[in-house]
Amino acid sequence: MRLFSKIDWQLLFLVCIILAFGITVLASINSLEFPSYFLYIISGFILFFLFSQIDYQIYKSFDWFFYLICLLALVITFLLGKQVRGSTRWLNLGFFSIQASEIMKPFIILAFSGFALRLKLKKIKSIGIFILLSLPLIFLVFKQPDLGNTIIYLVILLSIFYSCKGNLIVLAAGAFLGIVASPLIWHFLKNYQKERISSFINPGFDPLGVGYNLIQSIVTVGSGQFIGKGLGSGTQSTLRFLPERSTDFIFASLAEEIGFSGCIFLLAAIFFLLLKILFIAGKSNTFGKNIAYGIFSLIFVQTVINVGMNIGLLPITGVTLPLVSQGGSSLIATMICLGIVSNISKSSSPSF
Repeated sequence: MRLFSKIDWQLLFLVCIILAFGITVLASINSLEFPSYFLYIISGFILFFLFSQIDYQIYKSFDWFFYLICLLALVITFLLGKQVRGSTRWLNLGFFSIQASEIMKPFIILAFSGFALRLKLKKIKSIGIFILLSLPLIFLVFKQPDLGNTIIYLVILLSIFYSCKGNLIVLAAGAFLGIVASPLIWHFLKNYQKERISSFINPGFDPLGVGYNLIQSIVTVGSGQFIGKGLGSGTQSTLRFLPERSTDFIFASLAEEIGFSGCIFLLAAIFFLLLKILFIAGKSNTFGKNIAYGIFSLIFVQTVINVGMNIGLLPITGVTLPLVSQGGSSLIATMICLGIVSNISKSSSPSF
């Protein structure tokens, strides 16, 4: 029983509920590929249990190691990665491929949580060091190009900055400058990224071209109505009118098969998972709080972006829905993160 002493069972219960949604819809719309994905699910649980047993305080001593590993992985991806649909995000390891920008997320959170603890982030010099350390990682992800994960990395770093009570005046000034300078980013985007933003603004301009994905996603969500068409009966997803139906547009596939009511239940489970993480953060020390806030922001922003682009409120960026989308790298990274949160929870004994 001591093996399971560091597992937060409330947290794991919420994880299982969310995973059940993903497993159900993936088995329904993509049954041929589901058995191979099931191996990732098993691996994810093993890693969850493993990281739940490791004292999170140990990670403070390895912040530079984690940082250099993340930097090396992203550099190797940039130089030797496999190009898929115009983006170089994947490393071919022979029997399988990994998306380094996904797998590295928990270790980036651990690294910068440690840096924030060391630097304290009150003086301009320490804030400058924190920013300089983050720039190579953000640049490498942006150049893949991967706008979605670039945004996610920025939000994670900002949340860690906020967690350790960094200089909020500097944070506000940086946010203002970012907003003012945001139009300049347009000139650095790839053509397909510009087309995605243009199609978001006016999806009807090219309905069979750049606007096709967004239009099909909105149609799929709407076709589910309140109770859905039933598992295996979603014509948009099962007949492949909806592109990337098991990854980027998994929420639309869910909406078609289980309807508005089922999606509300899924979003409620994600909400309670996020709330649980915030409770854990509130009971922890500064280092644990930094990690928990980073993981909270990771799950929160990915959920907002994925759901937002599925219902036409945000541009399409290729971000997965945590624990639901079919994506081995994303699932593994999320389960590692939640295993770490479980250890923080049991080490500080928070109540939910």
